[in-house]
Amino acid sequence: MTTDPALTVAVLGTGTMGEPMARNLVRAGHAVRAWNRSPERAAALESDGARVAGSPGEAVADADVILTVLSDAAATLEVAGGALGQARAEAVWVQSATIGIEATERCAALASEHGIALVDAPVLGTRQPAEQGKLVVLASGPEDQRARVAPVLDAVGARTLWVGPAGAGTRLKLVCNTWLIALIEGLAETLALAERLGVDPDHFYGAIEGGGLDAGYAHVKGKAMRERDFTPSFKLAHAAKDARLVDEAAAAEGLALPLVAAARATFEQGTAAGHGDKDMAAAFLALVDDD
Repeated sequence: MTTDPALTVAVLGTGTMGEPMARNLVRAGHAVRAWNRSPERAAALESDGARVAGSPGEAVADADVILTVLSDAAATLEVAGGALGQARAEAVWVQSATIGIEATERCAALASEHGIALVDAPVLGTRQPAEQGKLVVLASGPEDQRARVAPVLDAVGARTLWVGPAGAGTRLKLVCNTWLIALIEGLAETLALAERLGVDPDHFYGAIEGGGLDAGYAHVKGKAMRERDFTPSFKLAHAAKDARLVDEAAAAEGLALPLVAAARATFEQGTAAGHGDKDMAAAFLALVDDD
């Protein structure tokens, strides 16, 4: 895959999502400067052609685009707060972690303080789509920066949706995550009930197959739940964080979301039970309590 023009991209955060995104940027012909709080995670990218930076400031010093893919709002604000002062004035900050509305507003203020444009661009997809460059990017930000960051977004995603000024992408991500949270909680409860009632899960899948009730996610995550194979594609602890962000956003608007609240409780219970580093399908374990 080649992309023109080639850019220098600082990738801050090379975990479950950031590592494959950085790798796809290298494959697209961009010069990648990778940094991660745990250096060994960034070092794995050296063989792909990325340059590993010793600090966030070193990573962003000559970057055209700064891409943050950190674990949460606190990490994003801490790392960016220390790094942006060393960035070029012409750099653009692409913020792709799911950090919620309030933290995104704080990122916008931080970017403005340093005279740097912010593109709010959370993504839909987990590790496998990230590895394949098939994420859906929910981008928002200044219109005059869209062409500049397009080569970066094209390298990590199959589609980019521009949805408005910075902050609109995060709002859409919270809406999309509400649907995802409902799917995971509903599937976990469905399969837990099937086990307790002695219903063969194959009969459930046979009943919904090909109809309006069918969903691809039911098969992917249902297989993980049935086989108790929770190799992380997206960690349960991160799903709990995302459920909290949705819950908080709704509460700020005076809206109660009982299903999200129930799912949040399940995810937090599973995380507290030691399943936080497992795939979010491990929400199932919080219901059946057999692990």
